[in-house]
Amino acid sequence: MRGFWLSTFLAVLVATLGGNTAKAQSFLEGRFDPAIPTLTETVGHAPGTRITSPDEAVRYLKALAEAAPERMRLVQYAKSWEGRPLYYLILSSPENIARLDAIQADLATIAAGRPGNGTALPVMWLTYGVHGNEISSTDAALMMAFHLLAAQGDARVDRILSESIVVLDPMQNPDGRARFVNHFRAAVGIEPAADRQAAEHDENWPTGRVNHYMFDLNRDWFTLSQPETRGKVAAMRSWNPVVVVDVHEMGGDETYFFSPAARPLNPNITQRQRQAYEIIGRNNAEWFDRMGEPYFTREVYDLFYPGYGDTWNAHQGAIGSTYEQGSARGLVFERRDGTELTYGDGVRNHFIASFSTAEAVAENADRFLSDFAAYRSANANGAAGRGSYVIDLAKGRWNAEALGRRLVAQGIAVTRREGPVSACGRNYPAGYLAVSQAQPAARLVRSLLDKDTPLAPDFLEEQENRRARDLRHELYDVTAWSLGFMSGVDVRLCGGAVAGNPLSADAPIAPVMEGSGSFAVAVPWTDSGQARLVTLALREGLEARVTDEAFTKDGREYPRGTVVFPAGANGPENMARLSELAREVGAHTVALQSSWVEDGPNLGSESFARLTLPKVAMAWDRGLSQLSAGATRYVLEQRLGLPVVPIRTHRFAGADLSDYDVLIVPDGDPASALAEGGIKTIQDFVKRGGVLVTFEGSISAFSEGESPLLAIQREAALGRTPSEEEGDEDKKPKLAEASEITSESEYREAIQDESALPDTLPGALLNTVADPDHFLSAGYDDGAVVLAGGSTIFTPLDRSDGVNVMRFAAADRLIASGYVWDENRRQLAFKPYLMAQATGDGLTIGFAHDPTTRAYLDGLDLMLANAVLVAPSRVR
Repeated sequence: MRGFWLSTFLAVLVATLGGNTAKAQSFLEGRFDPAIPTLTETVGHAPGTRITSPDEAVRYLKALAEAAPERMRLVQYAKSWEGRPLYYLILSSPENIARLDAIQADLATIAAGRPGNGTALPVMWLTYGVHGNEISSTDAALMMAFHLLAAQGDARVDRILSESIVVLDPMQNPDGRARFVNHFRAAVGIEPAADRQAAEHDENWPTGRVNHYMFDLNRDWFTLSQPETRGKVAAMRSWNPVVVVDVHEMGGDETYFFSPAARPLNPNITQRQRQAYEIIGRNNAEWFDRMGEPYFTREVYDLFYPGYGDTWNAHQGAIGSTYEQGSARGLVFERRDGTELTYGDGVRNHFIASFSTAEAVAENADRFLSDFAAYRSANANGAAGRGSYVIDLAKGRWNAEALGRRLVAQGIAVTRREGPVSACGRNYPAGYLAVSQAQPAARLVRSLLDKDTPLAPDFLEEQENRRARDLRHELYDVTAWSLGFMSGVDVRLCGGAVAGNPLSADAPIAPVMEGSGSFAVAVPWTDSGQARLVTLALREGLEARVTDEAFTKDGREYPRGTVVFPAGANGPENMARLSELAREVGAHTVALQSSWVEDGPNLGSESFARLTLPKVAMAWDRGLSQLSAGATRYVLEQRLGLPVVPIRTHRFAGADLSDYDVLIVPDGDPASALAEGGIKTIQDFVKRGGVLVTFEGSISAFSEGESPLLAIQREAALGRTPSEEEGDEDKKPKLAEASEITSESEYREAIQDESALPDTLPGALLNTVADPDHFLSAGYDDGAVVLAGGSTIFTPLDRSDGVNVMRFAAADRLIASGYVWDENRRQLAFKPYLMAQATGDGLTIGFAHDPTTRAYLDGLDLMLANAVLVAPSRVR
């Protein structure tokens, strides 16, 4: 039957690309219910012939839901930053839809690690378009919905709908998709151009890949920073899918990828899960082989980092997969081999892969459901460990509380106890949060909270061998993500269970408001919540003072960076508002009775500088990383509450920056976009008293020339020398010095690129050491754990030029988590992470690596606040 059915496929496809029949709508042969509307009937174009916009997609989903309410439910689960709705649709037989609540309840019981009552069916969750410019996926989802609703007399469809629940999330990033569709429709001519150089294939900045805040939503699964992700994770937790597929696009010269995944695999992926990937993969392969469509597996796309949709869901017990289709990035694209890839090709392939996956799940429904139940039950009974992670609330309290709620939002049970209390032989004066390993989501718990997730030794050996042969390593993303390190909180593994009361994800963080004095209110500089409170108070016009010296009052020690709000300067109304803000934020404040201190500066000392709200500009557009710009703006605006004004890079040559206190230049390579005039504008801004804050690659634009704002250089690889410009006298042909090569190692040394940069570091968490005398290190007396990746390593600032405020630790103490090439480890030791150099009346601050990456380094929020919020008070 399948052979006959597939033999008609290509003939039907011809009709699909130009017709408006139901057959064309589905891409597959068969009879279709005329009561189910086609895409053409609803929005005016056939599938694969036009890129469906978000509004058109929603219109079609609503038309389907209206036409088949007994077989489909349409549920809005979130709203994007720009106000666009996000939906998922549930598809199943009328009998299953009628008892949907009972099925969902039984799945919740199974997910809790308890035996079900036999009502549950396996839920497969197919997600599309997390990157908005990976366009064919959404149209494939619409076709999948149509086919499952309209096909008649198709035994495969009947089995899928009777044996399972199909959930489609057709558009995970509507803002990004809208951006791409608008770009394409504005650029395309009277006919689409296949030339990859054509404007329709060349997106503006930012591209449609990212959402409003320019986040890659497929790296946000455990960070939960974006509303699209938070809504999606909550929806998936409510349904507990056993199979999850995230449908993507890749470069247009590629073919099609589906699981099994490439190495490395996260060690928390079980053997039973690995076998299940084979089942689905083999079914996909059969379909693609019969179609004559090329594909690949076990290459490029790994299953290691749990911030991806596939790996995160695999840690919940599902079979999480990524599917990738070569992208036309428009309607037609000429590949390097001379063939043309059409939008219809991508829509068809994604539809076929989706249908094939649904078929495999239905054919193996009992296995997938029982495997999921066994996974959750075994974890609940301690198969992944019986210890508990204890999070100390005395260090970075607000960050610790926020981390606990973020874990709960992912389905992880967290308990809480007020202090003072003891646990596992240790005192917790402020209390703790506890996360047991013996719970259904235990493997996700371990992956997120273990200090390190090891890579397989044989895989690492293979990567080192590849590097020795000058081949690229096969690590796709970061090798470290331990949330305790990233949040700047203390997490310890205890050998047994730890008591506490359940924590709710929706529970507000309670403020800690101490003291009864009326002279002033102190805000200790300890975590993100404190920085947010200070920012919000300054936005409302409150007067504040900040010190970069520690002081002791009434027996309590206040750290460097503590902010004080004097009652006399603010008045009763403002002080009452400060208390309201502290409650809203959940911050820690101490009411002081007087300015008298036992040690350190008095509150009236010149050591307390006036702190005012800075006006902040950010370089924006070409030459900069959209991810860095978006994350930086998000952290400042949404987490710290500080408004940011973006200015496009091409405007700087004639820009008037006199109204701004701070200019941020995110990671990138902005020199050509800024041009000489723009760089001079920024240099003048600093000389006149402005604060320039720049990250990673962008530092080079301000560290070159006769009067660099940061007198540093980017380093070549260890043992090599940076390239230099040759003078005219050096351009004459020269003979090389005679040499003798006597071994393989000498040969490799002889062919080294002497000017090469260090090998790219995939991403690891590294220890840094603070200069305790500089205001930028306030809040980090014990150092900080930072994320370092890429090949950027800078020389330290000479003490006559500036200060290396935070430097990397010694080589033997450098690595907190992750894997680092040995030569990188040795070269990074003692090199600067955070630098500051005064020029004229202003200050330039450089972060060697972006402290806002993916918004998951909240442990570095205070460092960013020191640079953006506090620094202007130090240059006045």
